Amino acid sequence: MGDLFLVRHGETEWSRSGRHTGSTDVPLTEHGRDEARRLLPLIRPLRVGAALVSPSQRARETAELIGLHEVRVDADLREWDYGAYEGVTTVDIQRTRPGWFLFTDGVAPGPPDHPGETVEQVGERADRVLTQVDAAHADTDGCVVLVAHGHFLRVLTARRLGLPASAGALFQLATGTLCRLGTEHGRPVIAAWNVRPGS
Repeated sequence: MGDLFLVRHGETEWSRSGRHTGSTDVPLTEHGRDEARRLLPLIRPLRVGAALVSPSQRARETAELIGLHEVRVDADLREWDYGAYEGVTTVDIQRTRPGWFLFTDGVAPGPPDHPGETVEQVGERADRVLTQVDAAHADTDGCVVLVAHGHFLRVLTARRLGLPASAGALFQLATGTLCRLGTEHGRPVIAAWNVRPGS
């Protein structure tokens, strides 16, 4: 099991305002592009064996800006399907559901093309990605880099550590940051989290 690097895409207008951004293909802001570019010195020294990216433009542009040009787009890396909460802020949701918390309370059903996902369903997607990560590590001695989204990567981290998907709630993840999941004595660990150059 080699190192797994996680990159959350840079800022978008929706991430800045706290709107849940699942299926809506919102572009990076100029600040989000700058956030991504600042990660380049952290990515450049890595010996990358495989890079997988979410299909969204915000993730694909982030991958390009951090110097990952040979990437495989993987639909399983897309963000949580927020159903009826797509584009809605937590503050607005809590007006009708006081105390609502995504990881424990889930989402309200949405339209047929985006009905929403449970945390367990997001965890199943994360498990499929991790199976691909393990296969990539078996085929190369380089690291694997995933470029994706905040909530999804939090769930994936929980699953990598052998925790239930809902434990993703424990791992706050900012835009334009790099994380490293490694091993200690053969067991998966968080080796670095929410890293930016100079932090």
